[in-house]
Amino acid sequence: MYTKEMWELSKKVEATRSKRLGIQFPRMSPEEKLEVLNENHPDYSDTGFMFLKHGVNKGDRVPCELGELLDGKSTTLDKEIDLNKVAHDVDVLIIGGGGAGAAAALEAHAKGAKVLLVTKLRFGDANTIMAEGGIQAADKEDDSPAQHYLDVLGGGHYKNVPELAEALVKDAPSAIKWLNELGVLFDKDKEGNMLTNHGGGTSRKRMHSAADYSGAEIMRVLRDEVRNKGIEILEFSPAQELILDSEGKIGGAIIQDLETERRHVIKAKTVILTTGGAGRLHYQGFPTSNHYGATADGLILGYRVGAKLIFADTIQYHPTGVAYPSQIFGALVTEKVRGLGATPLNIDGEQFVYHLETRDVEASAIIRECNVRGKGILCPTGGSGVWLDTPLIDIIHGEGTLESKLPGMLRMYMKFDLDMRKNPILVYPTLHYQNGGLLIDEMGQTKIPNLYVAGECAGGIHGTNRLMGNSLLDIIVFGRRSGKHAGENSKNIELKDLTLNHVEKFNKELEENKINSEVISPMILPTYKHGSKD
Repeated sequence: MYTKEMWELSKKVEATRSKRLGIQFPRMSPEEKLEVLNENHPDYSDTGFMFLKHGVNKGDRVPCELGELLDGKSTTLDKEIDLNKVAHDVDVLIIGGGGAGAAAALEAHAKGAKVLLVTKLRFGDANTIMAEGGIQAADKEDDSPAQHYLDVLGGGHYKNVPELAEALVKDAPSAIKWLNELGVLFDKDKEGNMLTNHGGGTSRKRMHSAADYSGAEIMRVLRDEVRNKGIEILEFSPAQELILDSEGKIGGAIIQDLETERRHVIKAKTVILTTGGAGRLHYQGFPTSNHYGATADGLILGYRVGAKLIFADTIQYHPTGVAYPSQIFGALVTEKVRGLGATPLNIDGEQFVYHLETRDVEASAIIRECNVRGKGILCPTGGSGVWLDTPLIDIIHGEGTLESKLPGMLRMYMKFDLDMRKNPILVYPTLHYQNGGLLIDEMGQTKIPNLYVAGECAGGIHGTNRLMGNSLLDIIVFGRRSGKHAGENSKNIELKDLTLNHVEKFNKELEENKINSEVISPMILPTYKHGSKD
């Protein structure tokens, strides 16, 4: 699949390999990290961002693509919606069908609550199933939640909400135990002990994985468990607006059936937003590793009712997205590849950054090598990338390691006649994760009574940069916490009259601030038009 010129350049990787073996490339100093971030990371650029002119985060900086949706008009405006015509009346409404939503549904159901899960696409179509590398938990003898906590804070540039980071790491061992008992097939040795690996920014080997299908395996088990419990699910039914009651408490949501285009009123004593990320907004024109429905719906819905955003201007660009072949441009090359020893190299076959720096630093170094130093490898599509020396994995750990530890990745490349065991691959950063989101407390609650958030649309847990393996962890930890709390809390809630008055109020504020957008939000699904920036 490589061109003749690319094959020739790849020989430099092999030529320099012998002198690189056994020598660890030095980590960056704090000053060097700050420099590479300031000069190269997209979040540190003045372009690509705007300042909000309305709402609870007025004056805050957000990506332009997100800001346009936050400035957008509700799909329910000028629509006659009878809020007394209730299609479903439940204790807990979960909006989003990924890992966080499934975990929340199971725990709310266990509390005896009547639960309804609605999802934009199919149940399980989410970033969860696309997570490959693993899930962190400090459950080994040489590790501790305290050490995990320090890594989380360091990775998040010490901007994490401390209580949220503490909850994440303290619940981590029990989260792994829960998943294991449900039937997740984690990698284990012959004695049944869990195998763990390093990730970028981790001081201990605490990455639990299921080959490179970790998220898919977790989602498989959670989805089966939800269905086996008989929890009601509505697929292809995205939420278009949240409903409040006359006292300002959450009261449910308006959903739309994508097949019939009919709107339905869901009355609910509690609502848990688990709608995931925003990769399909393609901030600053970047490709994305995200699934098709990742369009920041939860942020839009939550913001309209007054839930506060935190760190909405911090986005994670995964250092290793596919740069080539073009058919899989932007797809994720799991950090586990580097965790097993593959190193990034420039056009001269030289390593230019330690292979397990935190993701923002690693991505910034790759962007600098390609766009500033001119030492990237030019691809036929016009972009560039750097080599990832994947044959090192079998050289370091023994023949067959890559095939056994990374079967999905190997198969993806073999479709294009590229064998990772023999040939290096080309990578470049891809839009991967929404570091910020709607601010929550330790139980997943927002400031809006009875509105909860879990998973990628929640903010504060990871600060301004997330470490590998903590996303699969947070969907379980905060999915379970929010589900338990909402399930118990719903027993003591009495809803008053349902209303959409907040939508009119929000629209009036837009007009007062001279925001005359023609955008309708949430986006629901992205449109890829020929010639568009997407």
